[in-house]
Amino acid sequence: FLIKLIEKNNYFLPKLSNLTIGKQLLDSFDIENIDLEVILYQSGYLTIDKVLSTPFDTIEYKLKLPNKEVKISFNDTIIAHIAKNAIPKAKTDIYMALINSELDKFKEIFVSIFASIPYNNFTNNNISNYEGFYASVIYVYLQSLGLEIIGEDVTNKGRIDLTIKLEDKIYIMEFKLMSDSNSNRNIALKQIKQKKYHRKYLNENKEIYLIGIEFDQK
Repeated sequence: FLIKLIEKNNYFLPKLSNLTIGKQLLDSFDIENIDLEVILYQSGYLTIDKVLSTPFDTIEYKLKLPNKEVKISFNDTIIAHIAKNAIPKAKTDIYMALINSELDKFKEIFVSIFASIPYNNFTNNNISNYEGFYASVIYVYLQSLGLEIIGEDVTNKGRIDLTIKLEDKIYIMEFKLMSDSNSNRNIALKQIKQKKYHRKYLNENKEIYLIGIEFDQK
């Protein structure tokens, strides 16, 4: 049911790693219009991390996946559905590429992962029009490693699509969907640099890598 809901609403999965919702939403039981966040909370996939007070005297809840085991199993389930021919070694290879800062290897692995997604996943639908689908595939693989990830990471200049925090380094990622009308490439990386997203993490004294990932509709 969760998988069908994600597909139906073209849900941007990175939102799950940085999610704040109101009390009314958590209390919702309207099964016809139920939100993915509510299902995940009521089924135990999400738990309350912090209770926040708003300037309007209302309460909001910051939610999170409760632990590393749940994070890994939930995202493994999504991977198994999206990439039915998933590459068995992919997770280990991705993890080692990030640990060793081997970004060419990181790119090579994900090119292989996308090539392994069955063609019939794309027939009779317009999934190739959704930047969120491609970003979500990368996100679930990264989340399935149990890493610390922040989706839609807020800065004073905008939102970083995805931030990965390791012990000694930080990866800042921006995603763009390219079409024939996009004459200029490297738009994603240019956005990171222009908005100086890296400044948020300068005081952590870690290596910071800026990664622009662009998907071609064709």
